[in-house]
Amino acid sequence: MTSRQFREIAHNGLWKQNTGLAQLLGLCPILAVSTSMVNATSLGLATVLVMALSNLVIASLRNFIPYEIRIPVFILIIAALVTVIDLLFNAYLHNLYLVLGIFIPLIVTNCIVLARVEAYAAKNGPVASTVDGVMMGLGLVWVLTLLGGLRELLGSGTLFSGIEMIIPGASALVVFGDDYPGFLLAILPPGAFFALGCLIAAYNAIKTRLEARAHRRPQAPGAAPGAAAEGAG
Repeated sequence: MTSRQFREIAHNGLWKQNTGLAQLLGLCPILAVSTSMVNATSLGLATVLVMALSNLVIASLRNFIPYEIRIPVFILIIAALVTVIDLLFNAYLHNLYLVLGIFIPLIVTNCIVLARVEAYAAKNGPVASTVDGVMMGLGLVWVLTLLGGLRELLGSGTLFSGIEMIIPGASALVVFGDDYPGFLLAILPPGAFFALGCLIAAYNAIKTRLEARAHRRPQAPGAAPGAAAEGAG
């Protein structure tokens, strides 16, 4: 894989085809688990592991999987990997495992994972597919972390609440002081919709501005029309 391919995969996963803001996939865990930054980031990292490993395994076996039964085989592979991640959480991060609950096993049904193995891993090599899984997963992680941080900050006035479940002895960061009354709507399900809507609006505004700037950029002599815009995409 060349450096140009790596940059293209990274740009698609982290920004252009971001699963949370551009494709709007996997909204159930995004809205349900983003009540705190630690919960949101933890589930996002678990999803990264599943996506990277499932892309790697399926890209390696793609030539041996009959096309007609590829979807059931993909789901079996993803389910096996999610079971491993679920057991590891239970064994080594038990308190966090209890907090995340059903949302770890539900990674199996996350349309982000199945979409990437079908759209990319089934058609490309193991290295590029693994990088694609990591970048697509990290695109989800930064959205989950930002959304969880915003909701926790507005709702409770803290950041990193529950960090002691991952790092024993660590404690949450109190931002607004102990007398902050909190904003209940932010940590309720409707608050998740409002916060995600604001993030999507900001994402679209920034994307539109970047595309407009690319169109205004003077083209190099001899460049094909629209090359600047395509390069920015």
